[in-house]
Amino acid sequence: MARLLIDEETCTGCEACLDECPFGALEMRGNLARVNEKCTFCGACVDLCPVEAIVLEKEEKEGEVDINQYKDVWVFIEHKSRRIANVSFELLGEGRKLANALGCKLSAMLLGDGVEECAREAIQYGADMVYLTESPVLKEYRTDSYSAGAANLIKKYKPEIVIFGATTQGRDFAGTVATTIETGLTADCTGLDIDPETTLLRQTRPAFGGNIMATILCPRHRPQMATVRPKVFAMPEKDDSRTGEIIREQLPIGEDKVRTHILDFIQGAETVNLVDAEIIVSGGRGVGGPENFAVIRELADVLGGAVGASRAAVDAGWIPYEHQVGQTGRTVRPKIYIACGISGSIQHQAGMKTSDIIVAINKDPEAPIFKIATYGIVADLFQAVPKVTKELKARLGR
Repeated sequence: MARLLIDEETCTGCEACLDECPFGALEMRGNLARVNEKCTFCGACVDLCPVEAIVLEKEEKEGEVDINQYKDVWVFIEHKSRRIANVSFELLGEGRKLANALGCKLSAMLLGDGVEECAREAIQYGADMVYLTESPVLKEYRTDSYSAGAANLIKKYKPEIVIFGATTQGRDFAGTVATTIETGLTADCTGLDIDPETTLLRQTRPAFGGNIMATILCPRHRPQMATVRPKVFAMPEKDDSRTGEIIREQLPIGEDKVRTHILDFIQGAETVNLVDAEIIVSGGRGVGGPENFAVIRELADVLGGAVGASRAAVDAGWIPYEHQVGQTGRTVRPKIYIACGISGSIQHQAGMKTSDIIVAINKDPEAPIFKIATYGIVADLFQAVPKVTKELKARLGR
């Protein structure tokens, strides 16, 4: 258990620590600084104190936390402009399975400003309850404000499991929350299930460059936390008739305690949207060079799809990283995935094997990609792909 101590004889009452604390956990009582119940033991104030009057102590616990106090499965609802990210819906679907296995409730954790409609939508996608914190401070995602709101909810209601999308925001957010509440976090999971003997959350993720799949448990700390890549799990069906409870809590900090201020949003150059693409045509080492990706792009254009690539093609500099599918790239779940000149390593399969239909085109009949393919064409891609493109153009009248 951590403790923040202030030496009364050393403290000069300079108030420097009050401005540094992002959670408003320090206040003046008389001429001395004091710690209140909002402290998360982040240690931000320790190094700032000019007289070294503040000490953060972490005691070794003999019995660890009482895990019996923790219950229910929570899903963090990520949103932008009051539109929920698809990965949050996917996690609600998987969270329902976990909650059913444990015999507990599925809840959503929602932070934002004017996002009550998102709470109702989370219920329609499977949540039994929504823990909602609204504040103008939460209008846009910032690490300080969101982590303070999440830590407040988790400490008060004690969920057994909390899962986040492994997005840019989710990775930043989950790591900060885990550190703040002192629990473990498994990143980039591709599988979640409940161990039938221990009822622990089994968190599966690729390890050692994707060569093995590791299953990670968190037996002594709560909540058990994980981030999960988008498109790993299927989207659940929306049920407009579902009802649930919304529990509102106040944000424990104000704008003056948030260290980051947003001045403006600058729209960057448009990049490929592999995550939401329904059809993806990918090229691998067999493409042979950057100029040969024209064959891949032409087929993708005819199908109205996106262009993907294997790591080998990206590492060779033939195509930008944002096109990469696989363990170290994007995880996708299109209706049709066409792999051209891709051998199908474990790392690549980790990013696309959940596609509805997989078409493999490779001149090597022993290529691993054929083992997971719905349809396979053993042929040189420079002969097969143009023929497929020509036939599609004829059928589609293009």
